[in-house]
Amino acid sequence: MARGDSEGALFYERVLDYVAGDENIHILTDQQGVHDLEVNALQRVTTVGLHTAVREGFGLAVTEFLWKSVPVVARPVGGVKLQVIDGQTGLTGWSVPELAEKAARLLSEPDARTRLGEAGREHVLENFVITRHVQRYLAFFSSLLCGH
Repeated sequence: MARGDSEGALFYERVLDYVAGDENIHILTDQQGVHDLEVNALQRVTTVGLHTAVREGFGLAVTEFLWKSVPVVARPVGGVKLQVIDGQTGLTGWSVPELAEKAARLLSEPDARTRLGEAGREHVLENFVITRHVQRYLAFFSSLLCGH
């Protein structure tokens, strides 16, 4: 559960009610021992990431998937739209049916998954990794000192 997510508990209860009795669905939470290492392992074996928030800050969960070369289908909100560029680093859509169709398409197209996943990792490397920010700062300060 995300800290500070007031709707998280309500959504969690709704999901539990919806899947009640289905022995093929397992809901994992931090209360059951799912923490950073487990989340990392689950992300690495994920075929397609799905991010359906209607409001979002930067969207670090998206970054984590992209860094692991997992293509993401997401709503283009907040910082997510800086990361998931439709058709380049992932796929975007607004409605649940549209998001589901795009996720299903990626599940059936391994070449597209690979292309988007690799492009997503490269996009994160070029734009969001701290060493890239340090490199930009150093170039900026260097230009000030050298008068360029």
